[in-house]
Amino acid sequence: MNENSRNLIYLENAEVIFQQAFEADQFVLRIKAPKCANTAQAGQFSHIRCDPQRPMRRPLSIMRVSKKEGWVEFLYRAVGEGTRLLAQRKAGESLSVLGPIGRPFELQKDKPKALLLGGGVGIPPMICLSESIKENDPDIKPVVFMGSEVPFPFQREKSAIQVEGVAKDVSDCLPLLEEWSIPSRLASLQDYEGVYQGYITNLARVWLTALSDGEKQQVAIYSCGPTPMLKAVAALAEEFGLPCQVSLEEYMACAVGGCAGCVVKVSTDKGDAMKRVCVDGPVFDAATVFANT
Repeated sequence: MNENSRNLIYLENAEVIFQQAFEADQFVLRIKAPKCANTAQAGQFSHIRCDPQRPMRRPLSIMRVSKKEGWVEFLYRAVGEGTRLLAQRKAGESLSVLGPIGRPFELQKDKPKALLLGGGVGIPPMICLSESIKENDPDIKPVVFMGSEVPFPFQREKSAIQVEGVAKDVSDCLPLLEEWSIPSRLASLQDYEGVYQGYITNLARVWLTALSDGEKQQVAIYSCGPTPMLKAVAALAEEFGLPCQVSLEEYMACAVGGCAGCVVKVSTDKGDAMKRVCVDGPVFDAATVFANT
């Protein structure tokens, strides 16, 4: 997809297809938004008006898309007034949606081992990237690790796919990825059975350490999650000398680059610069964002 088509942002009145509720006020929302679905890429997001009485939109990362059927799917937590109103929307109702927005992940074709790390609400872009790899890049072999400190927003199941270096009792996976034959494992500090007890970066280190030196050179990291987690991911990538892209989470007002309310400091060849997460990102080279942390 070329740069011009990537920058197209559509305004649509999208129909709610369904909402599915999970523990800890987590919801999966699927909407009919064919224009957004036609060009959306992993790492991008949509800006959604949660309720007609609430003009302020909320940015939600895209989790899945179907160009053929014209739908877009999101995973979100109802943590504020806007998202709590969104959680009340029913099938058949209409939502005003802007999207897709932002710079997506760009796969490194010379690094066939893709390590995908998603934490909390950073899980959706990793699912989207996994599906994109499955459909478009068969030479890239992803491994997906997901972390959460609340119950996972899906029914965990035991994996039949072995993950090198990971203990056998760390067996739970995301069923959807299992259906796609993509190895995945889960991490948490909440003592869930079958889940790695610790931070997602520690689980990633276990996997990386089990690789040969030659295999490590084939790895690229892609990640989304809370800022402390992304800092740890960036440090892990530096430790192993691996390229790493991160999708940042920031509060946004306009989400189309006009208000500059979501800027972050990024290192460039010409020195530090303030970049807008919404349109200059949300995906950045980890080393440029966390170079001074």
